[in-house]
Amino acid sequence: MMLGLHRSDSPASLLLGFVVVSAISLSCSSCAGYKWGDAKPKHLATVHNLNVAMVENNTQIPRAAALATNCLIDAITRDGTYRVSRIDTADARLLTTLEKIEHRQARSTREDILRSEELEMEAHLSWSLVDARNPARVLASGTSRGSTRFFVDPNLQTARQTALVDAIKRAAEGVVARFSEGF
Repeated sequence: MMLGLHRSDSPASLLLGFVVVSAISLSCSSCAGYKWGDAKPKHLATVHNLNVAMVENNTQIPRAAALATNCLIDAITRDGTYRVSRIDTADARLLTTLEKIEHRQARSTREDILRSEELEMEAHLSWSLVDARNPARVLASGTSRGSTRFFVDPNLQTARQTALVDAIKRAAEGVVARFSEGF
């Protein structure tokens, strides 16, 4: 069977043929702009291995630095753009500071507006990605916030600790998104 145009072809069949050819060409070119590989920013194209330094803790919360460091390593590992390595094999080093943890009332009880029913916690991280061979050369820097909400229950200390993990985890994911995807 040979495809071609004949004088006897009706306008409806020509339109149908045009629609079929257009649909096939659009479906084949839909991924023409897709590029296999990393989506990291161009200025970090040579960075493959990261060293994550222990997070500096500017808060009064004990063990928050270790928690934030673990959350950063987990976020980098889950993202997969970079490999976490020792300082001697790293291309760049991530320096992070846990600046502050804020608590705000999200909802009060109906009887007393000063008595909290739900609280909001926000963790603030500042970070910089520096060259491992020349620490004075900053490759990227910024700040990130992670927030979460939790209910006030009889064991407020446990609720706060659980919320702290979630808030720092969200802030760490924001840090990693900035230097692995550029936003």
